[in-house]
Amino acid sequence: MTMTKSGLSRRAVASGLGIAASALTTNTAVAATDSNDDGRKSFVLVHGTWHGGWQWRDVRRNLTARGHEVFAPSCTGCGDRKHLMSPDVGLDTHITDIANIIEYEELQDVILVGHSFAGMIITGVADRMKDRIKRLVFLDALVPHGDRMSGTSRKEDGSFSDYWIKRQEKFIDGYQMDFFEEYPLEMIVPADDEENIAWAKRRITPHPARGWSDTLELKNGGWEGVPRTYLHCVAQVHSPTSMGMIGPAKDDPEWDYRAMPWHRNAMMTNAEDVADVLAEL
Repeated sequence: MTMTKSGLSRRAVASGLGIAASALTTNTAVAATDSNDDGRKSFVLVHGTWHGGWQWRDVRRNLTARGHEVFAPSCTGCGDRKHLMSPDVGLDTHITDIANIIEYEELQDVILVGHSFAGMIITGVADRMKDRIKRLVFLDALVPHGDRMSGTSRKEDGSFSDYWIKRQEKFIDGYQMDFFEEYPLEMIVPADDEENIAWAKRRITPHPARGWSDTLELKNGGWEGVPRTYLHCVAQVHSPTSMGMIGPAKDDPEWDYRAMPWHRNAMMTNAEDVADVLAEL
């Protein structure tokens, strides 16, 4: 049996947490049908803060081996594109990065997946090119809704919160968010997962702060009108995803909400499981 990165088989993970596929918490939703007669799908996988396309490596390889078309780009200033970091890189830059992949690869019926903060990015992409998106997948990601349209809270006058201003004191050169100054690695992977801890240490890079402080501006409703799935990583122990992040995805019947027995960086710890779920959408 193929083993996950954390050394647990898919069967062991599911049984150990008492969660079988048939028992997952799921809202009523209608799955989109395959556009290709051969079942081949197009995926664009978007990384979260401090990460890059590298975090999707094993999911990408797994889906590619099944015959699917998979893109896992690094956004400007992140991962293998860290050399492009600048104070001008912001949320709109990252939305454009992903929209351009879809445009220049001439992709249609895209299953667009966003991890963590990338919920903001994929929502912005859907707002721009809704006709090219088959389904949005929020993998333990922030769902923009109501007044939650940026990564930072603001005061009533629109100025940044004291919390954000305090955080800025630790930013590299005043504009690069440093993961290691703010969080332990168990924020993303289990504390005893030595292999993935080592991988994350090698690859995590600073993130352009404007990605968080910029406000997402929508002209076409964002994720509204697009089939969408929320994969909630319920095994996360350190700083688990809040209901404020999940927002309407938990109880709105138009969302396909699923509670999954994974930690936050499931694409690293449970790559085969994640690929299985994505391939079935």
